[in-house]
Amino acid sequence: MPEIKPSYTRIKDYLLEEIERGAFAPGDRIPAENALAKSFGVSRMTANKAIRDLVNKGLLMRRTGSGTYVVERKAESSLFEIKNIADEIAARGGKHSSEVIRLEEVSAPEEVAIFLGVRTGSTVFYSEIVHREDGVKIQLERRHVNPKLAPDYLQQDFETQTPNAILVARYPVTDVEHSVEAVLPSPHEAALLDIAEGEACLKVIRRSWSGELLISYTQLLHPGSRYRLNARVNVSHL
Repeated sequence: MPEIKPSYTRIKDYLLEEIERGAFAPGDRIPAENALAKSFGVSRMTANKAIRDLVNKGLLMRRTGSGTYVVERKAESSLFEIKNIADEIAARGGKHSSEVIRLEEVSAPEEVAIFLGVRTGSTVFYSEIVHREDGVKIQLERRHVNPKLAPDYLQQDFETQTPNAILVARYPVTDVEHSVEAVLPSPHEAALLDIAEGEACLKVIRRSWSGELLISYTQLLHPGSRYRLNARVNVSHL
């Protein structure tokens, strides 16, 4: 015999399907509990449970005196892994695109020289790229690369392949160092990401090694409203 789903599960499935197909877009208000209860022939308490479960999962948000709304989903990345952002986006079912802002030789300032392990003022390659997910700007990537490791870096087409994909293909990452902080964007950064200057952002500074080779020094800036980082640690050995 076919399994009979609990009433609240049927309401949850309906809401999830409508969200997935775009009938309820981020920011839209879903039907009220009374309306859902009437449509499914259940009590208001049952409809409340279905909505409450989706609120707890972060898919819906209640606003007192106003109703329940669909939450805008944030892109998510693991803090402890080096992933190609294009692959991350594809795994979520999205479409990656990018825009190259700068791609040139620069003299390494002291901070970059220290982190990249070269002399201050020496020539390094620099790329500045905005990454989008389904047309929404979710990351400003600034990367400095030692020319000795990738002499043809400036000749690459970074609108069809990411710097990460090109470098990792040549030098598999064995070690990574991260630091994360909350920052406010500069006027230039806010304009590049199409966000307000007062919007909080996540800034990730990353150094990547392949064995003894320090591959690149990268700064990633994410709008806080569009992105989040997660971390999973195995503590079974503790």
